[in-house]
Amino acid sequence: MTETELILACRKQNRRAQQRLYDAYSPVLFGVCKRYISRKEDAEDILVEAFFKIFSNLDQYKGEGSFEGWMRRIVANEALMFLRRRNLFQFDIEMTDLEIATPSPIHSDLAAQDIMNLLDQLPTGYRTVFNLYALEGFKHREIADMLGISINTSKSQLALAKKKLQGLLGMDYEEEMVFSEQNDQEDI
Repeated sequence: MTETELILACRKQNRRAQQRLYDAYSPVLFGVCKRYISRKEDAEDILVEAFFKIFSNLDQYKGEGSFEGWMRRIVANEALMFLRRRNLFQFDIEMTDLEIATPSPIHSDLAAQDIMNLLDQLPTGYRTVFNLYALEGFKHREIADMLGISINTSKSQLALAKKKLQGLLGMDYEEEMVFSEQNDQEDI
């Protein structure tokens, strides 16, 4: 059964098709949940809520772009709503003149679980902005709108997340950080 056929069957409330869709995508989408929410039980709850929304809103998927990407966005939004409901966002002070050095690449010998463990050690605000920017590909303006924060707060949370991750990896982080004006404009 192709992805298109599977989607059509799910739109018709076919329970077997829904189970196949869940089985095919739940591991990947659970990974998205875990990047935002460190507690496994909460991440599982979010996944269930996200799949409920996915099945309820399949008619909104028009076949444009990646179906997995469409579902990932729903999962990320559910995770953000969970964090908002629980008031778990804690953003550090806004740094308007923050400058960032080019970070060293992450060690290639890190396993996916090691990276997840590192992300779990970040404060919620850092982890959320890092996920949205570095892993989901959102721009700072989009992140600011989604989280109800300023663009500069989004940028500072990303910079502080990178600094914290580098510290956890035992890497040096230069005190002088530089945002190039070109990157500053591209990321908005």
